[in-house]
Amino acid sequence: MIRHIVMFRFAEGFTPQIRERWISGLDAMKGNIPGMLNLVHGPDVMKTDRSWDHVIVADFHSASDIAVYNTHPLHEAIKPLSLPNVLDLAYVDFELDSSILPSHS
Repeated sequence: MIRHIVMFRFAEGFTPQIRERWISGLDAMKGNIPGMLNLVHGPDVMKTDRSWDHVIVADFHSASDIAVYNTHPLHEAIKPLSLPNVLDLAYVDFELDSSILPSHS
């Protein structure tokens, strides 16, 4: 399994209205992109000088599934909302041993 983590710092132009549309778009991706096992996201709650504004954590079966996600229409639809308003962006993709995860039975 591959865990995909993306952190965003947004400019002031990322208004509450744009943020609301972006978050709706993120929520629409969960369960609707092939190969995506899970997606969670949320704003930072600590608000320190070193904090990021928002994080996305998504799990995929494989790295090739991330390629599908990157060009999927639901993902493409939210890029015009976030990317023009990003001050800084960081991401990491790493292999995660699924046997260490709690089962959802």
